[in-house]
Amino acid sequence: MTISSSLGYPRIGADREWKKALEAFWSGKLDEPSFQSRLEEIRLGHLLKQREKGIDLIPVNDFSYYDHMLDTAAMFGIIPKRFRYEGGTVPLSVYYGVARGTKDAAASEMTKWFNTNYHYIVPELEGAVPVITENKPLAAYREAKEKLGIEGKPVIVGPLTFLKLSKGYAESETDAWLGRLLPLYVHILRELEQEGVKWVQLDEPVLVTKLDAADNKRLKTVYETIAASVPGLNIMLQTYFESVENYQDIVSLPVQGIGLDFVHGLKGNIASIRAFGFPKNKILGAGIIDGRGIWKAPLRDKLGLLQELTHAVAPERLIVQTSCSLLHVPVTAKRETKLPPELQHALAFADEKLDELKLLSRALSSGTESIRDELAQCDHDLEALKMSDARNRQDVQQAVTELRSKEPQRKHPFEQRHIAQQKKWRLPILPTTTIGSFPQSAEVRKARQQWRKGEWSEERYEAFIREQIDIWIKLQEEIGLDVLVHGEFERTDMVEFFGEKLAGFAFTQFGWVQSYGSRCVKPPIIFGDVAFEQPMTVKETIYAQSQTIRPVKGMLTGPITIMNWSFVREDIPREHIAYQLAYALRQEVESLERAGIGMIQVDEPAVREGLPLKVEEQAEYLSWAVAAFRMTTCTVQETTQIHTHMCYCEFHDMIDSIEAMDADVISIETSRSHGELIHSFEENTYKLGIGLGVYDIHSPRVPKVEEMTNMIERALRVLDPKLFWINPDCGLKTRGIEETVESLRNMVEATRIARGKYTLTV
Repeated sequence: MTISSSLGYPRIGADREWKKALEAFWSGKLDEPSFQSRLEEIRLGHLLKQREKGIDLIPVNDFSYYDHMLDTAAMFGIIPKRFRYEGGTVPLSVYYGVARGTKDAAASEMTKWFNTNYHYIVPELEGAVPVITENKPLAAYREAKEKLGIEGKPVIVGPLTFLKLSKGYAESETDAWLGRLLPLYVHILRELEQEGVKWVQLDEPVLVTKLDAADNKRLKTVYETIAASVPGLNIMLQTYFESVENYQDIVSLPVQGIGLDFVHGLKGNIASIRAFGFPKNKILGAGIIDGRGIWKAPLRDKLGLLQELTHAVAPERLIVQTSCSLLHVPVTAKRETKLPPELQHALAFADEKLDELKLLSRALSSGTESIRDELAQCDHDLEALKMSDARNRQDVQQAVTELRSKEPQRKHPFEQRHIAQQKKWRLPILPTTTIGSFPQSAEVRKARQQWRKGEWSEERYEAFIREQIDIWIKLQEEIGLDVLVHGEFERTDMVEFFGEKLAGFAFTQFGWVQSYGSRCVKPPIIFGDVAFEQPMTVKETIYAQSQTIRPVKGMLTGPITIMNWSFVREDIPREHIAYQLAYALRQEVESLERAGIGMIQVDEPAVREGLPLKVEEQAEYLSWAVAAFRMTTCTVQETTQIHTHMCYCEFHDMIDSIEAMDADVISIETSRSHGELIHSFEENTYKLGIGLGVYDIHSPRVPKVEEMTNMIERALRVLDPKLFWINPDCGLKTRGIEETVESLRNMVEATRIARGKYTLTV
């Protein structure tokens, strides 16, 4: 009989109960015992739901108090010295200090989890002496079994993935660090074996990336050591997000099961199985249901693929599972009753994906006829969406086809534009600005809610937004910033705001997913052809500009970020979606310019996260991503200054592509990674305008002037002062008003000090 399994379930809850508990605890509204009790209630509820759905192998230890990589680091006592950790079980104050920072210590770096919009906390190994502080997987297993009678499957980040995603050690120290960590993993697994655990899921997504010979040797050492140490434990070596590299070596490892992604890694993984088969003595975890997308699975196609797999793997040695953890999708689609019917009926969130797993496992065990009605309904729902008017706009498709036939580029090179822009704007050396958003206070959020509910008229809400703009224009002038922003008080989210004003988008009521920590986002759904309908940002921007003689930037979200931070249709290539977005946003850029706005920021923080995990596919993606950005911005005059912004990714390997975007100024995160990006510019010349963020906005601490001065000085050793801007890492939407003002005052003071050392005239 074929069984079903999930690789992980969303932490946040259908009503974001998890997020609310965390924030109540951080604010002091929940004491620690009450907080622990609340999280246990949420955690057990998730396990019960999966049992009710009929899932055979239910994951445990996938639940986290913040992030699974941070959990693993804490389990091994890997806590940076600046947090004054003294050993033993890591207190919540220290755990959350590492994630969010404290008054005296900067938070650990945060970056993207492979090519997703989930951010993990990067473990810092430098100076650490790893020890076991607690066996968290064992505690999770015992809790599920003792309180619910569920025989859970503990989920643990695998040794090689944990090590490869950590920082603070030299390449030459890799084997030494593996030698320190591996005995700890063995100890954890041995205790699970002694407890009677049947299956453990060791997540090794790093195996879908390009590993060198040394890493492949390490992988072999790791799993041979584990096999010899815990011979009675079934290990599911789990991969996801792509097809594995070195398939033959991986399936030869001494583990009982191999989990492969047959959604995002379908092409490579199925080719490997067709060419080399699959070991007769192993279980295949077939990741057949998309753990990252929100569309109903084409069940006939999925069943056909599973039936093909049974030619290589006996049905009783096949586990039907999700392609990855369901962390990346909302909880349930059943509550989304306000969407167009053709869209609503084509959706499948986490709970619906569990239902799909059971249907497919039933069909494999009992025959296709056992799910005949479900197959017919699925066919009907997917066909209705395919034939909808929203997906068949000939005007958009024709316009984008014509646009793609031309090379998108500015009329004048940067050197010429820079001279013209400096003559127009007359900015000082090291100009200061912010990334775009200012604090969204409780008052702002309440006003927006009242307006959305119809309790406030359009006129009253617009007057309120103008009041907020007035306040922050004056504050920016008093602080001494050179280039201002309107603050984005009318925007709930940098993607949602634009999606609400473009054709081809839909919005859920409850479709929340975790981005980082307690930060949850509600991604728009791009389900049809994207089209510009009317100006989206002009009104607020020109009002802000009317209140000051200093330049105010127009603020847009770029096409690649909108695409990567949305759930997108799967019937056309992502490249085509990007060009549709670029064409729509170009019309907005042109509207701003016509209205007299001469600085326009088109943010692209998500370009890096969309980079394919396969090296051989990256150049093509970057080519069309750059083309989409240039398509958005290339029609403006030479005096119009195009800005962009990127954050919280590894950018060192795509500096050339960033430069190819040809933005006049890029602002980019560097303080959260403690200035490490600067090293990229020590090795690569960058000839355009650039601002390296001088303080981390995701931490509640107010950075000192000296910290920012040091960051500026380091950057100016490798970057041209005439092209250097000074700004925070990211937007300030999530910060408090007082800390924002104080931090910006310190930033301006640090700039004043830096300017004193560079007396160049521009």
